[in-house]
Amino acid sequence: MSLPYKFNRLELAGSLGDLGTLLPIAVGMIVVNGLNPTGVFFSIGVFYILTGFYYGVTTPVQPMKVIGAYAIATAMSTGQVMAAGLMVGSILMIIGLTGAIDIIGKYAPKSVIRGVQLSTGIILLSGGVRMILGQSQIQQLKNAAEPYLLLQHIGPVPVGIVIGIIGFLVTLLLLENKKMPAALVVICSGILIGWIFGIDTGREDISIQPVFPRFFPVAFPGKADFVVAIFALVLPQIPMTIGNAVIADADLSASYFGEHSRKVTHRALCITMALGNLLSFVFGGMPLCHGAGGLAAHYRFGARSAGSNLIIGGIFLTMALFFGHQILSVVSMIPFSILGVLLMFAGGQLALTILDMKTRKEMFVPLLMLGITLASSLAVGFIAGMILAYALLSERLSV
Repeated sequence: MSLPYKFNRLELAGSLGDLGTLLPIAVGMIVVNGLNPTGVFFSIGVFYILTGFYYGVTTPVQPMKVIGAYAIATAMSTGQVMAAGLMVGSILMIIGLTGAIDIIGKYAPKSVIRGVQLSTGIILLSGGVRMILGQSQIQQLKNAAEPYLLLQHIGPVPVGIVIGIIGFLVTLLLLENKKMPAALVVICSGILIGWIFGIDTGREDISIQPVFPRFFPVAFPGKADFVVAIFALVLPQIPMTIGNAVIADADLSASYFGEHSRKVTHRALCITMALGNLLSFVFGGMPLCHGAGGLAAHYRFGARSAGSNLIIGGIFLTMALFFGHQILSVVSMIPFSILGVLLMFAGGQLALTILDMKTRKEMFVPLLMLGITLASSLAVGFIAGMILAYALLSERLSV
């Protein structure tokens, strides 16, 4: 039996693999929605560490992407975001403790699980390309391909594209290299680029100033906040969370870690996400979840044990406890195009789980789910996939 905790350069590289998803939404919700920087990073760090200890295998921590994307795009208030996190956590606790999630998981066909993984993977891959092209939400809000770099173009070509192409090629070259792990090299190179060519965002004044996050740093959400959040954020998020962060995540964990992932059950994932959101609510952080995309990212870049959780959790805790409100100055040193490269490889890793689909009917379900997801949302794709998968059990139907 392998050790549950390994600490080496591969685990370090793997721990950084999901920054392409985590950092842009975290920064966006701090800048646009007014979330507390210390609370956001503290909650992420603690959640990573506690889930690593409990599950004993690499376990992802991600922002709730439906909530994050919509909240940033519409500049929703801090109270509305806080209300959404509290409600989602409460719902997950209920379906976890009652065992309702076990029923949903039991009757989710494998083709539907693969559809969730394929759709999520393509969304991540597409998101990575948009970051390299300078078209993510934050880049558009800042009206710059690389908002924190002095240099925006190399000749007629946007600098993000140049950095992205070089980062992509370096990642391809080093992806299986154990001495120079791809994610570690790419992230360190990105920080170096940001340090040399970055604009002055206060980084010259960065200093270690110990600070502990405050309990309830923002006012408790009002009734109006809960009403807006339930319809705009919570109801669209729940089906995606069930499909991607519970069912698809548990399936992928079992595929990667086998018997070692026995604690990664549908019920456990619901309950730990519920507790994680309660923790985040108390400290003014953002809504958090697990997710198959995050697990694929960590695994693809080298994470093979819960040690990766402790490493990345420790990094986030250090940033929260010693840099506090200077966090954005530290994070802004990593170019968006570098995060986009990580996101592309994470998405590709997750999407390729579809390779074990053998029949036309099995393959058609995830492909249809992908089409519906791209046209509407993963929540709608998940529901449609469940209906189609059971309909195709009939001998009368063919594709």
